[in-house]
Amino acid sequence: MCLEDDFCDIIKKSRHGQDLSLAVVAQHSHLSRNDLEALEKGVRLPNTDEINALSQVLSLRAQPLTSIVIDGWTPHAAPHWISQDGLVTTVLGDIGGYEVKGYLLSDLMTRESLMIDTGYNAKHMLETLHVHQLNLKGICLTHGHTDHAGGLDTILERWPVPVYIGKDDLDLLPWKPSRALLTFPHNKQKISIGSRTIECLATPGHTPGGLCFHLNNNRQSLCFVGDTLFAGSIGRSNPCSLYPDHLASVRNIVRSLENDTVLLPGHGPSTTVQEEQQYNPFA
Repeated sequence: MCLEDDFCDIIKKSRHGQDLSLAVVAQHSHLSRNDLEALEKGVRLPNTDEINALSQVLSLRAQPLTSIVIDGWTPHAAPHWISQDGLVTTVLGDIGGYEVKGYLLSDLMTRESLMIDTGYNAKHMLETLHVHQLNLKGICLTHGHTDHAGGLDTILERWPVPVYIGKDDLDLLPWKPSRALLTFPHNKQKISIGSRTIECLATPGHTPGGLCFHLNNNRQSLCFVGDTLFAGSIGRSNPCSLYPDHLASVRNIVRSLENDTVLLPGHGPSTTVQEEQQYNPFA
């Protein structure tokens, strides 16, 4: 599976996050403005010298960026235990041709399930719950953007369950649940379904109230990271003033999880903490 972000996406996210103009980055990297614009538009790929120069100016890790661009790195496929026994079901959605991922985390012994983002596909989410005879116990939103929370009204009409979202993301929701259903979890708050317990991790950066949801189950660790992190990249910091917080969330929280933790993002392929330690230019 292809990475979510190309070289052009990575350098644009870093430049915008640091509020650097094209002219400033071109000057300090000793590239012409035309060359930098071509690289940001994906007109051509950079050579090794350009990767090194831009990495230094943008405070990115040059070797991971080289591995992505020159060597064509992609993460390993997710291990079988992720989907074994119905632990995680991935639901794909589409918003304007842009693929989105939502997830159901389930305990088939009790038939209880948690939804991690709506995947912008309420119909498929509801169908999946019905087909597998699952009882939805809560909806955990990594953040409030439409592609991750769209269809919430339709889902709650059938399943009026608690909605967990960072308080600072409430105003981002395209549709707001009743106050009776809203829960603003504190950092490291735990949510249980059957024998499984996830931990809410405050990871501001992509949005002010961003959350990740970590499950450590019988020495099998996974984390739903939304747009906090993509394989080999990160989501765009919104607003750009959150960029330092975003880097801190990736480096101090996500990257500090167990090395073999599987990371399930809102877009693109799954990855692991160990792979991101080695191949993510931002980490």
